[in-house]
Amino acid sequence: MAKNKKKNKQPKQKVVYYDDNSTIIDMSAVNKTGQPQPPPPPRKVSTFKQKLDTYLDAVRMMVVPMLVVLAILAVLYAILMLIV
Repeated sequence: MAKNKKKNKQPKQKVVYYDDNSTIIDMSAVNKTGQPQPPPPPRKVSTFKQKLDTYLDAVRMMVVPMLVVLAILAVLYAILMLIV
């Protein structure tokens, strides 16, 4: 009987999914009252100088933590060299 079941099995049909990068339902344009929201204002494009200032601010913020980590590593290296 088990052999008959294997013979009668239908081959699985392969499903192909196509992705168009859209969601099933897009509710982003509706607010709580159900009325459509006005379109958002256009985004301002930042200048190269603004981007450079932001980058330099982030680097300045990380200088002290970087020096602390380097000091810890140097102390650990010195301790290991004295032990060995």
